[in-house]
Amino acid sequence: MDEIILVFTNLPDRASAQRVAQVLIESHSAACVSILAECSSVYRWQGKVESAHEVPLLVKTTRAAYPRLEETIRAHHPYELPEIVAVSVTAGFPGYLQWVERETRELPGGSH
Repeated sequence: MDEIILVFTNLPDRASAQRVAQVLIESHSAACVSILAECSSVYRWQGKVESAHEVPLLVKTTRAAYPRLEETIRAHHPYELPEIVAVSVTAGFPGYLQWVERETRELPGGSH
């Protein structure tokens, strides 16, 4: 089985979060995208401390689908430098993990 990963990204509002989630599912880049509650982020950007309200996405995918997922997020994300962070899933319910793999598998001929 391919390695399952969780990918985190933040969007500036719920509408853009919904759009990115939709395109990730349609492109088979992700099996599931959870749109979380708005949060406050504090960070340093171009030498200044900034804060913003953002909508986090928790994306379930595979290592093999990650390049496609990153490309899709970057193409549809409004930020100049979007947060795209992946972490490995070391354990989980086998049936669910198999479902994630099936939903993100590239079909023969390169189509999704």
